[in-house]
Amino acid sequence: MTTELAVRQPLRLHADPTRVIAKLFVPGHPEPRGGRQVSDAVSHVLDLGDEQVADGLAELVIRFGARHRDLRATFERHAERIANRLPEGAALTEERRLLLGATFTHEYSIEAAALCNPSFVAAPSQAGARAGTLDLVMSTRGIGEGHRSSIGFRTASVDERGQVTIDERGPFAGAGRLSSGTLHADAFRGMARRVRDDVEATTWVLDALGDEFTRAELDGRLAELEGQDDTRPGVAKTVRRLRALAERGYCVDFDPSSPIDERVLYPVTSAEVSGVEDARFVRFEDDDRVVYYATYTAYDGRDIGQQLLETADFSTFEVSPLQGAAASNKGLALFPRRIDGHFVALSRHDGTSNAVAVTDDIRHWPTATALGGQAKLWSSIQVGNCGPPIETDAGWLVLTHGVGPMRTYSIGACLLDLDDPTQMIGELAEPLLTPGPDEQDGYVPNVVYSCGAVRHGANLVIPYGVGDSSIGFASADIDDVLGAMSGC
Repeated sequence: MTTELAVRQPLRLHADPTRVIAKLFVPGHPEPRGGRQVSDAVSHVLDLGDEQVADGLAELVIRFGARHRDLRATFERHAERIANRLPEGAALTEERRLLLGATFTHEYSIEAAALCNPSFVAAPSQAGARAGTLDLVMSTRGIGEGHRSSIGFRTASVDERGQVTIDERGPFAGAGRLSSGTLHADAFRGMARRVRDDVEATTWVLDALGDEFTRAELDGRLAELEGQDDTRPGVAKTVRRLRALAERGYCVDFDPSSPIDERVLYPVTSAEVSGVEDARFVRFEDDDRVVYYATYTAYDGRDIGQQLLETADFSTFEVSPLQGAAASNKGLALFPRRIDGHFVALSRHDGTSNAVAVTDDIRHWPTATALGGQAKLWSSIQVGNCGPPIETDAGWLVLTHGVGPMRTYSIGACLLDLDDPTQMIGELAEPLLTPGPDEQDGYVPNVVYSCGAVRHGANLVIPYGVGDSSIGFASADIDDVLGAMSGC
């Protein structure tokens, strides 16, 4: 077997089941019996004596307080959420209200099953970086109970030799505050183009709203549309589709003073209720503006959809749905800048091969051009990307993943033309990384997989998932990688 160009580092991150977030817990929900269970639980808390309330709350704070940054505030929020189930006119003491919130709270271990599929980007600020080092933000995929995935973060740095250091993280984790996001008309038009019966009604709705609008503005227009069901066919179905798409747009805010590694993007909508997977972050430069984008896969237990994250500081995140045939499968990865004025992305829209998509609307990717390449055994089943391209003088360096015999995932690389990235101008015949003897076992055996590498000086620095169970790190000399490529 050919010697791999990438050199593994001894550093390894493992899943930590003590990483828990406090979530709203509604027993039996969404099953019909949940209504009675909730009412019974509320009645039970109201029937407790004052001493039982005080002792019970104190015990909970002692037992769980050190596991969360502000547990009492969480109890208060959850009490507000469940207040609609209280008898009319019920007056609760502060302690009873907090105990009510605690009754409808549970812990969720975000890494109970696995930790994998990381991406690296340069941190928004390099003010604290040591000489010769680059500070980084690493996204991770944590997998918890029920195989539900969330997006977490770590901070790190890489030195001039390509050696990675992961910062110690704090003891807490939290899911942030959810709010309605800005909705974009083009996303709704994209949906209507897929369902022709929706085009006329959707156009009528959007014509009154402009290019961007709020959820409240959309709801008002949809209420008007519902009143036209006697003159427009299929109104009910159109309204359901538009509301489902609107749900996929939202914002998550975290306390800016909290450490980045405490912040967790947890599934919040029906489109992603079974997980948010494999975020591919990119530091995007657009004229004098720098923004971080990430594409990720939303999974509802049956269907998948691509979503776009946007943030400037990893504190406030805006989420919106992606539309178009080129975004219809997993693994969209944005280039780090516009090319000839257009947004460009790697796509695996057909499920098995790499392609390049070009658009003027970052939320709508209508078509993709397939990339060529030589047939190789280690990627004979499937080829895709391992994150956003990295710009070099020779071209766009793309890390790829290949699936071969025994469903083995390996990491390779190819080179795309700087001006026309639909043209592949070089590729590696052999993988950069393939599962080693100590990387064959895991939650999903025989997998090495990355969602985004970073360049620092002459080094290509690759964080990668191992068996969908842990995270390893490797580096390679970029000139060596480019020199090993054969022309296409």
